[in-house]
Amino acid sequence: MAADTLKSTTGAGGGAAAVRRLLLDNGALTALIVLVVAMSALSGDFLTTDNLLNVGVQAAVTAILAFGVTFVIVSAGIDLSVGSVAALSATVLAWSATQQGVPVVIAVALAVVTGVVCGLVNGFLIAYGKLPPFIATLAMLSVARGLSLVISEGSPIAFPDSVSHLGDTLGGWLPVPVLVMIVMGLVAAFVLGRTYIGRSMYAIGGNEEAARLSGLRVKKQKLAIYALSGVFAAAAGVVLASRLSSAQPQAADGYELDAIAAVVIGGASLAGGTGKASGTLIGALILAVLRNGLNLLSVSAFWQQVVIGVVIALAVLLDTVRRKAGATPVTAGAGGGKGRQAATYGLAAVVTVAIVGATSFLHGGSPATANPRVGLALSTLNNPFFVQIQSGAKAEAKKLGVDLTVTDAQNDASQQANQLQNFTGSGVDSIIVNPVDSDAAGPSVRSAGKADIPVIAVDRGVNKATTDALVASDNVAGGELAAKTVAEKLGGNGKIVILQGQAGTSAARERADGFAKGLKAFPGIQVLAQQPADFDRTKGLDVMSNLLQAHPDVQGVIAANDEMALGAIKALGAKAGTSVQVVGFDGTPDGLKAVEEGTLYASVAQQPSQLGRIAVDNALRALRGEKVEQTVKVPVKVVTKQNVAGFSG
Repeated sequence: MAADTLKSTTGAGGGAAAVRRLLLDNGALTALIVLVVAMSALSGDFLTTDNLLNVGVQAAVTAILAFGVTFVIVSAGIDLSVGSVAALSATVLAWSATQQGVPVVIAVALAVVTGVVCGLVNGFLIAYGKLPPFIATLAMLSVARGLSLVISEGSPIAFPDSVSHLGDTLGGWLPVPVLVMIVMGLVAAFVLGRTYIGRSMYAIGGNEEAARLSGLRVKKQKLAIYALSGVFAAAAGVVLASRLSSAQPQAADGYELDAIAAVVIGGASLAGGTGKASGTLIGALILAVLRNGLNLLSVSAFWQQVVIGVVIALAVLLDTVRRKAGATPVTAGAGGGKGRQAATYGLAAVVTVAIVGATSFLHGGSPATANPRVGLALSTLNNPFFVQIQSGAKAEAKKLGVDLTVTDAQNDASQQANQLQNFTGSGVDSIIVNPVDSDAAGPSVRSAGKADIPVIAVDRGVNKATTDALVASDNVAGGELAAKTVAEKLGGNGKIVILQGQAGTSAARERADGFAKGLKAFPGIQVLAQQPADFDRTKGLDVMSNLLQAHPDVQGVIAANDEMALGAIKALGAKAGTSVQVVGFDGTPDGLKAVEEGTLYASVAQQPSQLGRIAVDNALRALRGEKVEQTVKVPVKVVTKQNVAGFSG
């Protein structure tokens, strides 16, 4: 009845109602057009060929994951495991091909099989185990991520060269990930619109009981649906690892939320029964355009999360409005509407080109800024150490008259690769990168080098790429100092525990190596336990509380950063600084305060503000063609209560 009412209104009201109907039926496409136009107007760097290709590359992994999730959501399910399954599949491929000598073709097949098996387990738990999809896939999220860490031992594994070409370009300009995304999108559209299992998805999502009573084998169909989601997750993992030239055990962390968001933004309903591949692609492009544009506009990564959350909420709200207005359901396979849909997309393309062409005049005659433009890509701003690097860099940039743009990768190597590509595409004069992972940053840094943009690495080096300078302290040497400090405080004999950093990060590996080397000189020191606390204060508190139950006689703690050390101090209570000596790492303000109070015995300080200042100075010198040292070492320093008053990071 709602549809009939709308039709009659359209006939009576003319063009206004028709436009309203068009916008309701194509809300995601309308939103994408508005975004493209807005970003083109706000940033002269957005509407360039290189940047638009960047957007396509950055949308590829999310889109491929989302195509698989579309199958699940159309059938009224949910799959929270796709990000972890992607990481596990890529890890299996890299591990089998490089460490086990398995032929690459078989290794790729094993990666796909891994995705299928994970999907089948999800489907079995849901269809036959009667577990809610949320719970079953949440369990798989944890299992797959854990297996990825176990297989890789927490370290990235180099990807086979023959598969790494998936992250390259054809003809020097057309990105292969974009082609893979298009192919997988066509496969998803075919499955949804032209196959028996596709029709089954809509039937199950519309009314599962009715589908069962009509003779549909719902349980077997669910197995196939989740297996398909696993296949697409495996493909996404391979593409992502190819871009990063390595399989990262922590890769695609949180990508399941982006994939679900892309499906919902694209017009699918979480209640099931509606959704199509083209809508999902548009949803993934909206997320990519948002992130790309906000990066170009130097919007904080924290605000980016807020904006994306608002967009998702608005997408669901639009879906509700569309249903109340009787808009056409977003389904595949309805042959009558395909011509109209193609015409709509064609009209949208013409309108977008016309408006964007007009807005380009806003930037055509604008003069270039007189100040050098430098991009600073940090691994995270959730850690005080990197906040201090940012502070030092900003202070030096202001002093030298440099326009500094800072991005936060949130410890996601793929997100940082996107940010570095955005810097390169927007034509910054110089780039400073603090890699999430030294291997994963390599391809993006090589791209910057091809564009003749000087690159300075700070705190961590970049592998398989040339940088103009590395400004860093030695994490291994710092780890040795930390081990020596706690061992000497205990008189060379005692029982200690070690709180490790986030598995898979280079800082965690290097500092752990330093701890091990330093303790070799003190055979009287017994390591009772080593546990990761992910560089996080809350996790440091929880892990230390647990370790105290098993090892109440502990006498010392080495933490891979001050945040975990402060969490350990909270767990130790009155023991901290008296019967238990705690040594941290980084020399953050809170850490130094704890040293002054005596609860933290020492912190191995890397002087992060100095790192930021020196990095900006070297970026400017490299830009001017002046000579810079290949390696600039900022010395680490053990800060105790005796010398904390005179220390400045």
